[in-house]
Amino acid sequence: MMTFDIKDLYVNILIKETLAITKTLLSQYNNEHITKKIITILEIILQQNYFSFQDNIYQPEKGISTGSPIYNTIAEIFLQYLGNIHLKQLLDTATIVLYTRYINNILIMYNNKHTNPETIHNHMNKIHSNLQFITTHEHNKSMFL
Repeated sequence: MMTFDIKDLYVNILIKETLAITKTLLSQYNNEHITKKIITILEIILQQNYFSFQDNIYQPEKGISTGSPIYNTIAEIFLQYLGNIHLKQLLDTATIVLYTRYINNILIMYNNKHTNPETIHNHMNKIHSNLQFITTHEHNKSMFL
């Protein structure tokens, strides 16, 4: 068993990539007109991506500001898509027995006859070039978080 935390998740989510993912997912269930309207509204919202620090206002070049009302939804779209693409095969082959995630905290139980913690960690860090996964391993049948 091992856990992962995604380092600096929100500032490392690529907005354009997430918009493309969202458009693809929406297109599966909506007509082109509705999909285009939703994406246009989402682009407008995400362009209003400002934060203040020490009396200065900034607009980050990438990522979304923590505290934005939409940041959890955008993170969820991005991470669910990546999980479906990159972890489905490991789940289907029973290399990973359990994968569960709450925002940027991940719990994985793996079959130690098929893999090891280092292999899983390496696989996780190859999922996306912007994401870095920090791991905690099981020790004496317990997790230290």
